[in-house]
Amino acid sequence: MLTSVIGYPRIGANRELKFLTERYFRGQASQGELLAGARELRLRHWRAQRQAGIDLIPTGDFSFYDGLADTAVLVGAVPARYRELGLGPLDTYFAMARGYQGPKGDVKALSMRKWFNTNYHYLVAEVPDDVGLSLSSSAPFDQYAEAAAEGIAAKPTLIGPFTFAKLARWLGRGAAERAGELAQVYAEALARFAALGAEWVQLEEPSLVMDLTAADLDLLAALYQPLLAAKGGLKVLLQTYFGDIRDCYELVRELDLDGIGLDFVEGEETLELVRAGGLKPSVTLFAGLVGGKNVWRNDYAESLATLAELAELTPNLAVSTACSLLHVPYTVAPETALTPDQRAALAFAEEKLTELDELRRLAGLADPASDPLAVANAEARARHRAGLDAAVRARAAAVTEADFTRLPARAERALSQRQALGLGLLPTTTIGSFPQTGEVKANRARFRKGEIDQAAYESRLRELTAECVAAQEAIGLDVLVHGEFERGDMVEYFGENLDGFLFTKQAWVQSYGTRCVKPPIIWGDVKRRGPITVEVIGHAQSLTDRPVKAMLTGPVTILNWSFPREDVAPAESAIQIALAIRDEVMDLEAAGVRIIQIDEAALREKLPLRRADWRGGYLDWAIPAFRLVHSGVGASTQIHTHMCYSEFEDIIGDIDAMDADVISFEAARSSHSIVPALKAAGFATAVGPGVYDIHSPRVPAVAEIEQALCSILESLPAESVWVNPDCGLKTRGPAETQASLKNLVAAARAVRAGV
Repeated sequence: MLTSVIGYPRIGANRELKFLTERYFRGQASQGELLAGARELRLRHWRAQRQAGIDLIPTGDFSFYDGLADTAVLVGAVPARYRELGLGPLDTYFAMARGYQGPKGDVKALSMRKWFNTNYHYLVAEVPDDVGLSLSSSAPFDQYAEAAAEGIAAKPTLIGPFTFAKLARWLGRGAAERAGELAQVYAEALARFAALGAEWVQLEEPSLVMDLTAADLDLLAALYQPLLAAKGGLKVLLQTYFGDIRDCYELVRELDLDGIGLDFVEGEETLELVRAGGLKPSVTLFAGLVGGKNVWRNDYAESLATLAELAELTPNLAVSTACSLLHVPYTVAPETALTPDQRAALAFAEEKLTELDELRRLAGLADPASDPLAVANAEARARHRAGLDAAVRARAAAVTEADFTRLPARAERALSQRQALGLGLLPTTTIGSFPQTGEVKANRARFRKGEIDQAAYESRLRELTAECVAAQEAIGLDVLVHGEFERGDMVEYFGENLDGFLFTKQAWVQSYGTRCVKPPIIWGDVKRRGPITVEVIGHAQSLTDRPVKAMLTGPVTILNWSFPREDVAPAESAIQIALAIRDEVMDLEAAGVRIIQIDEAALREKLPLRRADWRGGYLDWAIPAFRLVHSGVGASTQIHTHMCYSEFEDIIGDIDAMDADVISFEAARSSHSIVPALKAAGFATAVGPGVYDIHSPRVPAVAEIEQALCSILESLPAESVWVNPDCGLKTRGPAETQASLKNLVAAARAVRAGV
C-alpha cells in the first residue's frame, strides 16, 4: 500500500522562510540568498518525508507567498499592470501579492480570499482577455528536478485547472470559453513532467467538493478530457479534499485517471459514494484518512476499519493525508512544556507522517488491533480525557433564548449612541491594532525571558499606549484605540486569559504570505479567570477626551482560529467562549467604556462548503453565540465587530442579524464589491467598508481614499458609514501607518464637507 502526502508546511519549523523573505522585502537579503534559503527548506522537508517512509512526496507545494498566485504565473495570467512595472519575475510576483509603490510605478495587490474553510488566504488570480494563457514558469519543474537530484522519487503537484478556473477572476471571456486554452497549458505541463521522468502528477481539485451545477460538470469535462488524452504514460492523480465530491463522483470515475484522492475525514458521503460505485480496476484510490487540519492523534482503529472495507471495494489502495499538512504545525517535539499525556494526544505534520507509515504497516497485518502500534495508539487516545468543569457546563446549559436578544432595537439604540458619543458624519477610526515595532516585541521578549519584571513590562506598555493615543489625536481620528501592544495574537492573547486552552512554543501555521499564527489548542471547558482588558482600556481612556474603543475577539473567531476539541460539539464550545467574553464586555461597560469592538474576522471561515448545510447547523449557533456576548449591554453602549477576507455577500442577512451597531468589513482589496450587496439587502447595521488595504506596503493617496468614499456613498447613506482601514495595522510600519491614516482623515474631512 502506497503512502502519499498532499502537501507539506513550507514556512519553516522556525519560520525561516518568513524571516528571510521579510529581510528581502527590506533590502537586507539578496534574491540569491532568498532563493538559496528556499531551496534548503525544500530539501529539508523532502528529506523528512523520505525518512518517515512516505512513498509519494509532493514537490510544487512550496510557495514564496501563495499557491494560486504561483498557478497564475505558471499559466501566464499576469495582468498588464504588473508586467508593465518592468520588474524581474520574482519582484513582479511579489507586486501581485503585496502591491508595489516605488520608482517603477504604483499598483495595488490582487484581491485576497480565504482558502475554502481554512484560515489560509489565497490571492485571487485575474485572467484578462488580453492575456493569452501559456506555460510561463519553470518553478514546478525546477523543484521536481531538485528532488530528483536528491534521489527522491517525487510526485509533482499543481492546483488543478478546474479549481484555478473556479477561483480565478475572469475578465471578459469566462472559464468555459477558455477551457481549451487552459487545458492545453496543463497538457504541456504534464509533458514537461513526463520528460523529467515523473511517474505521478497530482492535480489538486478542492473545488470539486463544492455545490456544482451542470455547467460546472461541463467545464470539468472540457478541461480534463483533452488534458488526460495527452498524458501518455504519466500517471495522473486527481486529488480532492475538504469534503466529498457527491456532485461529480460519477463523472470523475469515468475520466481516464490513474488515481483519485478522496477525503474520508471531512467528506461526509465519501465512503458511501465508494460503496455505491467502485473505481475502475486500473485506478488507485488515495484514501485521505490522516487529517490535515486537526492536531489530534489519528484513531487507528477507525482508520484501519475504513481501509479494510476499502480494500474489499477496490484492488488498488493508497493511504494519504486528507488535505495538505500546510494547515498544521511542524512537530510536537519542541513542546516540552506540555504534559506527557498532552503531547501523546497530539499529532502535527511530522507525527502525521509517522501515522501514515504506521497505518500502512498495520493494514497489512492479519490482526492489527493486537499490534503494539495499535495498542499504544488506543492507550494514548484513551488518556486524552480533559476534566469537566461542572460550573461552566451548568452555566452554558442555563442560557435561554432571551439571553440572545439585545434590547432596545437597533434604531432606538442608534439615537442613544449618537447623543452619548457626539460623533458627526463619517467618523474615522482604525480596526484596532497598531504596528508591532521591534521595541514592542523586545519589551514582550524581555518579560518572557525574565529580564524585566511585571511592573517594568507594564510600565513600558503604558508608555507605548500613551504614545499611540497621542499620535491618533495628532492625526485627527475621531474614535481611538489603545494599540494592543500587550498582545502577540488576537486569539492567543485571549486564550491565555481563559481556562481550557493549551499553548505551544513553536506550533506556527502560515496564514498568508509571511504572516504566521500560533493557534491555541482547546483542551478543556472554557471560562474567564478575571478581567482581561479593563485596566488597559481604562488607562487609554484616561489620556484623552475622545472615545477609546475596547478591542475584544469574538467567540466564533476564537473557536475557529484555535484547534478545537473533538469530544465536544462546536456549538457547545462557542457558547462557553461566548459567556467568557460576555463577562469581559459587561465589566468594560461597568468601567465606563462606551464603544466595544468584538471582532469576528473568522465568522464565515467555517461556514459549510455546501449551502444545504448552512441551516440547522453552523449559522444557527454561530450568530447566536455572538449575540450572547453583547446582549446584556445598555442602549448607549455601541457594539462594533469586524470581518475580513471572505465572501460575505451570500450571508448578508445573517451578518445583519448579529445585531451589532457597527460592522467594519475588508473591502478595498476586493474593490468594495460588498457595498452594492449591502444596499441590495437593505443592510440595517452601520458599516465601515475598509478604504485602503493594510496588507500592502503602499500608502494610499488622499484622492484615492476620497474616490473610495464617494463610491461607497453612492450606495449607502452617510449617516451609516464609518471610515476605517481594511484591517488591523499590526503588520505595517510606523511611518507608512501614520502617512496612511493622515490621508484617511484628510479624505474623510473633504468628503464630509461635501455631504
